[in-house]
Amino acid sequence: MSNYKHIWFQSHDGLKLYARDYPADKPVGTIICIPGLTRNSADFSLLCEHLSQQYRVIAVDLRGRGQSAYDPNPNNYFPGIYAEDIMTLLDELQLSSVVLIGTSLGGLVSMLVAAQRPNRVSAVIMNDIGPEANQSGLDRIKSYVCNTTPVANWEEAINKTQEVQSREYPDFERVDWERFTRNIYNENSQGTPELNYDPAIALLLEQAQDNAVPPDLWPVFEAIRSTPLLVFRGELSDILSVDCVEKMLTIHQQMDYKEVSRRGHTPLLSESESLDSIDNFLERIA
Repeated sequence: MSNYKHIWFQSHDGLKLYARDYPADKPVGTIICIPGLTRNSADFSLLCEHLSQQYRVIAVDLRGRGQSAYDPNPNNYFPGIYAEDIMTLLDELQLSSVVLIGTSLGGLVSMLVAAQRPNRVSAVIMNDIGPEANQSGLDRIKSYVCNTTPVANWEEAINKTQEVQSREYPDFERVDWERFTRNIYNENSQGTPELNYDPAIALLLEQAQDNAVPPDLWPVFEAIRSTPLLVFRGELSDILSVDCVEKMLTIHQQMDYKEVSRRGHTPLLSESESLDSIDNFLERIA
């Protein structure tokens, strides 16, 4: 039995969107978790269970992912549109103050929301992403998002996931790969695993790399320089460079920073060192 409730809400342009709602008995605040490019709310299940001891935690499926509707216009698979969807959710649930946790693409969305709704975002946690991204990492992501191949069963799906992601999680065992795979695949009506996102999210990646990460988000980052911020970087990340982190620290001098060992892009945020950093950050800003 799941320990979360289902939230359905409508986007500004009429799409039916979904989120998981993890309640707490006496919440001290609300946290919204926003996943990466090909991921969904299931990505945060362990983190949500941990944080919901004290917080109401909402994990979203961005449009075109998970249980959210696919967009008939693939040009809408863009960070600015996702940010509008999150702001719609804030209004729908009448949330006056939230902490945003964003992994990769979700971190970009978190920055945009915090810059546009500073009075409603009390803090931001960005997971392995910054105002700019390494081209080599973007090319790697593009290589598998734009070239998906079907699988016949769960064994093939697990093997395919391990093949694509082994660099990012060098210490994973078979059970870890199975859990990871079941979060990003979903069984179709024939019982065959399928990637749990709209293949059309790849179209903008194919047309222009700048659509993966907007070309200049430094002004947006500067706009949130007074917002409490925790940034994670995977030790092996090919997306968020150490140089980028150092520049972020010069702009946001109160930024907390944690490098997660034996992780590429991205840390899971359920690692013990990640949970400790998140707990300490939330306690400090409370």
